[in-house]
Amino acid sequence: MPRLPRLHAPGAIYHVTARGNHRQDIFFRRTDRRALDEIMARALDRTGARVHAYCWMTNHLHLLVQVGVQPLGALMQRVGSRFARFIQKNLATTGHLFENRYHALLVDVDSYFLELVRYIHLNPVRARIVVSPDQYLWSSHRAYLGKVTQSWVHTDFALGLFSSNELRARELYKQFIDKQVGIATSIEVKGHPKEPRVLGDDRFLAQLAIPTMYRYPKTTLERLAATLCDEHGITLDQLRSPSRRRSLSKARAHLADRASQEHVASLSEVARFLNRSASALSRATHRYAVASALGE
Repeated sequence: MPRLPRLHAPGAIYHVTARGNHRQDIFFRRTDRRALDEIMARALDRTGARVHAYCWMTNHLHLLVQVGVQPLGALMQRVGSRFARFIQKNLATTGHLFENRYHALLVDVDSYFLELVRYIHLNPVRARIVVSPDQYLWSSHRAYLGKVTQSWVHTDFALGLFSSNELRARELYKQFIDKQVGIATSIEVKGHPKEPRVLGDDRFLAQLAIPTMYRYPKTTLERLAATLCDEHGITLDQLRSPSRRRSLSKARAHLADRASQEHVASLSEVARFLNRSASALSRATHRYAVASALGE
């Protein structure tokens, strides 16, 4: 069954988890996490997103991120691809670093924001890597305490929920975190039963004005590809072949465009189906959309 398309709401906040492929490690040296910090900072600057909290664990990442006009995928694709290339270059390895799809939940800020900040910052404690979150160097917790400065981490919103006085806010924040140390998490980070892309209740779903149940497409990627092959007068083997013939490139872009528009499959899923890179297919799809708009 095809996956649900991403929800995009400018200004919305998402809880994001990205795991290593097959749950394997994504960090191998101390400098790897510093490199991710730098990649993240540049990507945030390019996409206009804001990070409110993060934690770099051994084999997965946690982010509480607020998007701007550009959707979350613009940030995650930029970060994921650049960090994967960094790791592959320095370890002389190939293959996927991350699982094919990161997990993201659109968050009801009023009900879950502070709980998610605490959940993210206590990850290393729950994993028994450290006794106190203060000891873990690779999360935004120390920035909240004022012990380090990270220009790309925005602590002002969360701290402002505790007090307008910065020192008092940090003190209350620390009490809020310490209260949960050694106790099972008080939050279930799980999508709504009727809308798995959202962390919130029925009231929040109503505010978002989205269907409470997503209608899955009636077709599959394979069936759509077969239909388009007939339209373009080609075979499926030709469509998936290494050939860069213009007519084949156009058919591939047409498939990616239709699959996206009809919520049949994501661009990365179409790319894998066609044995192509997502970036090359994205460029071809853009050219196809422009040409279609011009009637070419």
